[in-house]
Amino acid sequence: MITTIPNLLTLSRILVLPALIATFYFDSPAANWWALGLFTAAGVTDFFDGYLARRRAESSKLGQFLDPIADKLLVGVALIMIAAFDRIDSVSIIAAVIILSREILVSGLREFLAELQVSVPVTRLAKWKTGVQMTAIGFLLAGTAGNPIPAVTIGTIGLWIAAMLTLYTGWDYLNAGLRHLSEQDTQAGE
Repeated sequence: MITTIPNLLTLSRILVLPALIATFYFDSPAANWWALGLFTAAGVTDFFDGYLARRRAESSKLGQFLDPIADKLLVGVALIMIAAFDRIDSVSIIAAVIILSREILVSGLREFLAELQVSVPVTRLAKWKTGVQMTAIGFLLAGTAGNPIPAVTIGTIGLWIAAMLTLYTGWDYLNAGLRHLSEQDTQAGE
């Protein structure tokens, strides 16, 4: 049911995306702060939707379906807009591509493994990766509006740290998935 508070919070992350995109078309420090505010608010809803769903026992199939999509859309849209509006240099786009590629890989892997009724839990390092990634994106959204704070430099360094953590955690998830696949192949061959 979509009317549960956790589901509404998850849906709000998707609905905020057009406003986040629109901020990039206003070249002003205020627009940068609006982008950061919208992104931060969306990130806060990510915490609270899961927390409330567990606390109020309002977990739903719709929420389980929408939550990872909302997360990926928020990060993907922010990274694409940051790259499109030159908030990162051309070399740092590689870090953004690494992050987006891992998100797609892990989503596909989770979907496939769900068909096998195998769950791949989120690791502590993956949670740290997400924290670093979201913080880096926040600094890049603030951009030059963050003066005298070197927000772009901090965001770029954070993006590369997130990309390195992304490679490690992506490889970790892939290995876990491949183990399950090889177990399935072994069982099928028996």
